[in-house]
Amino acid sequence: MTPTRETWGPGPTRPELSVEEVHVWRAWLDAEESEVTRLRALLSDEERARADRFHFTKDRRHFTVARGLLRTLVARYTDRRPELVSFTYNAYGKPSLSTEDAGASLRFNLSHSKGLALYAFARGREVGVDVEFSREEFAGEEIAARFFSPAEVAVLRALPAEEKTRAFFNCWTRKEAYIKAHGLGLSLPLEGFDVSLAPGEPAALLSTRHDPAQAARWSLCALSPAYGYAAALAAEGHDWRLTCWSWDE
Repeated sequence: MTPTRETWGPGPTRPELSVEEVHVWRAWLDAEESEVTRLRALLSDEERARADRFHFTKDRRHFTVARGLLRTLVARYTDRRPELVSFTYNAYGKPSLSTEDAGASLRFNLSHSKGLALYAFARGREVGVDVEFSREEFAGEEIAARFFSPAEVAVLRALPAEEKTRAFFNCWTRKEAYIKAHGLGLSLPLEGFDVSLAPGEPAALLSTRHDPAQAARWSLCALSPAYGYAAALAAEGHDWRLTCWSWDE
């Protein structure tokens, strides 16, 4: 992986994405009512039904904006109209383009937390992205013991108290990004692989006991999309460069 360009500047209307690149876009999901209505019109009937199942209005709006922007961005990469983009989902819910769009070899992933969404795009390589709003009250050792590997928990416990929240969310987002890139959900055992987590330490997949060959196959990259958020990207291979953009339209 080459050095990143995490500048989060405005992105192009027609982004060019080569097989040596990974693009990550960030977008804030709070939008005017007119924009929510416009984006809802782009969704499929199934997506609108999913949005309507959320109990809280804010959650419905965030889901609508997140999915509408996903369609808009995919359309830019595939030169299609957003409402004509067709998704399919694997058994664990990871989206991909349906058969008629598959020739573009576009891979993508989406994550959002507390009003901020991240979208990752690549060609010919799987990607996963995760963003989390850092909450000190959530970052406890009891939660870590449930979801992290023994080695990760040991590193977390050894850190100074003032570094533990950041380390917790470093670990959480890196593990989630790796799992999402695989597209296997929690059928991929959380204790079956280790990631780096100490603040200041580069993001890395340290070991993959579930399949030892995987550690050399994947790259991890820490992202800093906004103050108070932790984020990570996982991508196949090491021969790629990262560019980050912000959705400001």
